[in-house]
Amino acid sequence: MKRFLILFLFIALTFSVHAQFPIKPEVEIGIVEKLGDTIPLDLKFFNEKNDTVTLGSMINKPTILSFVYFDCPGLCSPLLDGIADVVSKMDLSIGKDFDIITISFNTKDTPEKARIKKLNFVQKMQEKDRASWFYLTGELGNIQKITEAVGFRYKPTGLDFAHPSTIIMISPQGKITRYLYGITFLPFDLKMAIVESQKGLVRPTSTKLLEYCFAYDTKSRSYTLQFTRIIGAFILIVGLFFVAGLVITAKRKSSKDIKE
Repeated sequence: MKRFLILFLFIALTFSVHAQFPIKPEVEIGIVEKLGDTIPLDLKFFNEKNDTVTLGSMINKPTILSFVYFDCPGLCSPLLDGIADVVSKMDLSIGKDFDIITISFNTKDTPEKARIKKLNFVQKMQEKDRASWFYLTGELGNIQKITEAVGFRYKPTGLDFAHPSTIIMISPQGKITRYLYGITFLPFDLKMAIVESQKGLVRPTSTKLLEYCFAYDTKSRSYTLQFTRIIGAFILIVGLFFVAGLVITAKRKSSKDIKE
């Protein structure tokens, strides 16, 4: 009877785990990491001066790539502020050791909007360095190609968008080498990502806490913590430990009965 109970609990927990964390989830909003892939460098965009540029013409050193939209009421501004802040604290030089490219995924954003947005976030940087942070806008087809190439999944929600918050390291050859999640970044982490990207080294992501724990709330127009998912994960972990304890106890008792 006890073995049947243990088996039942194990099967129930297994189904719960698959329900909470499917093996191949269909990510609608979030990041599908594509480490080692090369982005399409021939895609055309408009810079803040309204010049037509290709990604290939801009990427010739490690590049920090980010995606935003300029009227975002939530994560976009904190993300850009986080990038500006960490860059100002690093001992690497923007324009020499790396560049930054920020692409709007809203087709309604214009080069003029990009120019104004850029001015808001380069104040922490020296004036000579500001030219190496590029703000791009583009047409829907090219936006969809680049976002899909790096696995950046977003979704329109009325006048706004639900989207993840991350920066992506691109090597001088256009290879995706690292994902860093969140809106604030440690100077050491970003420096290592840049150094590795220069060498073309691909490094796995250490944490995806933001993608898992936060979801876009269309009513408050912000990202909110999903307590139910965290609690569910905690219960599953406790349940697995409980099942493991029952199995170990049953084995010990079985061994003892055999010896007697």
